[in-house]
Amino acid sequence: MKARVKKIAVLVVGWAFILLGIAGLFLPVLQGILCLLIGLFILSSEYVWAHKLLHKMRSRFPAVARQADRAAAKAEEWKRRIFKQAPAAANPESDGRPKS
Repeated sequence: MKARVKKIAVLVVGWAFILLGIAGLFLPVLQGILCLLIGLFILSSEYVWAHKLLHKMRSRFPAVARQADRAAAKAEEWKRRIFKQAPAAANPESDGRPKS
């Protein structure tokens, strides 16, 4: 049940950013492209077409992709701080070697 609620929340938030992005293309107050990218990033976990489109945009605009990677790293750090999670590299079960 919790996974279903999470999936619905991801879809609602992702599509909300897509709609904000479309509105932002016409309104000077909103950053349309930024909202569209955020929406694609969120929806890429659920939709293959969004993942492919995001990958195509990353290859076409590498400078934006680098900035997005830095922003994602900062967001991950904030998420760990907020939810008191250990960093992924500090997982005691993982010794860094590939499993065979």
